[in-house]
Amino acid sequence: MNLDDAQKNMRDAYVGGGPGMLVSGIVWVIAGAVGQFVGVQAAVLTLFFGGMLIVPVSQQIDRRLGRAGAHEPGNPLSFLALEGTFLLFIGLFIAYMVVNIEPSFFFPIMLLIIGGRYLTFQTIYGMRLYWIVGGLLAVAGGLCLSFNAPFAWGGFIGGAIEIIGSIVIIRQTMSAE
Repeated sequence: MNLDDAQKNMRDAYVGGGPGMLVSGIVWVIAGAVGQFVGVQAAVLTLFFGGMLIVPVSQQIDRRLGRAGAHEPGNPLSFLALEGTFLLFIGLFIAYMVVNIEPSFFFPIMLLIIGGRYLTFQTIYGMRLYWIVGGLLAVAGGLCLSFNAPFAWGGFIGGAIEIIGSIVIIRQTMSAE
C-alpha cells in the first residue's frame, strides 16, 4: 500500500477523522464547563475519561455516515496514529503533574499537545487542514499561557476550534465521494 492509498483508506474509513475531532471538541467543551462550574480536578478527570470515549463514539458516527470506522489491515499509517496516542498520554501526564502546581496551565498544555498531535494527522489523512487546526490549537494554548487565561477558557477555546474544524473536515470528506 503506497502513501496515497493508505491516506485514502484512512480518510474513507474515518470520514477524514472529522467525527473523532467532533467528539473530542464536545469533550473539551464539557470539560471546560465542568472546570467553570465544578472544579479543576473534575475538569481534568472529565477530559481524561471523556477522551477515552473519542474512538468508540467516533467509530459509531463513522458507521452511521456509511463508513467502516476501521482502516484496512496492514495500513502503515496505523502505526503513526498509535505513536501519536502515546505522545498524547505523555502530554496528559505532564499536564496532570503541572495542574497540581498551577491549575491554569492544564488546558493550555493540553492544547499544545493536541495541536502538535494534529500536525501528524496531515500525514495520516493527507489533509492540510490538520496543519491549520493543529496550529490554531497550539497558538491558542500559547496565548492562554501568555495571558494567564482563566482555567476553563482553554477547554472552551479548544472545543470551539475542534468542533468548527470537524464540520469542515466532515463536509470536505463526504463531498469528495
